[in-house]
Amino acid sequence: MNGVILRWPVPIGTTINTQYYKKVLQDKLRPAIRKKRPGLLESGILFHNDNAPVHTARAVTDVLAGYKWELLEHPRYSPDLAPCDFHLFPKMKEHLRGQRFETDKDIIQATKVAIKNLDKCSYVTALKDWLQRIEKCAKNGEYNVE
Repeated sequence: MNGVILRWPVPIGTTINTQYYKKVLQDKLRPAIRKKRPGLLESGILFHNDNAPVHTARAVTDVLAGYKWELLEHPRYSPDLAPCDFHLFPKMKEHLRGQRFETDKDIIQATKVAIKNLDKCSYVTALKDWLQRIEKCAKNGEYNVE
């Protein structure tokens, strides 16, 4: 809700599998939380993943359970409910539209700037929008939240 904690570009040719994702959680995300949001690890984390197999793999859920992070449910068959898809990526596209990049480093730098330039209030709006989308889907019975 207070902005992006970790921006991690996946190296070209890397397969995002359970082991890779678990390593990013352990070696990148957790230290980034400790650095950018001091005290948050101790006060409790609400963590949201979509239902991608990598995110729901036992090895990943075991790591998150070991951290005592509360996992927020994501309705099955609902890719349109991922906040990155309806909030972050469209906002970044607005900033990046019309630009050409010579190297991967140029793209990485431009996305870093795009994320940094996002209005901090937009994260609160995105969270509220996400909650409304979840409630609407549950109310309409379109998605099973179990």
